[in-house]
Amino acid sequence: MANCTTCQAIIKETGIDGKEFVMQDIKFEKITPSQLEAMKKLAGSYESLFSRRAIKYRELGLKDKKLDEKDYRDYILDEYTFLKRPVVIINDKIFVGSEKKTVQALRKAVDG
Repeated sequence: MANCTTCQAIIKETGIDGKEFVMQDIKFEKITPSQLEAMKKLAGSYESLFSRRAIKYRELGLKDKKLDEKDYRDYILDEYTFLKRPVVIINDKIFVGSEKKTVQALRKAVDG
């Protein structure tokens, strides 16, 4: 989060920094398997949490490989950049990524 300008902008735009949210910088505090499993249950799949924008996605030639759910899970746990960010969980709703519609839905959820 500290170095991700997109995440910083979303945090500011949605106002979540002024609320009682727990922030976790996954670059320094790795995501745990149980955290990832909880996110998967809310998001529906590991693939929906997986970022194809990560530099390592191209470096490892993953676009040319057929990945399954176990692969997505393992890559996210192995390398933090494979988790689509930001991820915000509010009660039983999850907001993943920086798409405009996701940020708008997050802002609406934060405002109540």
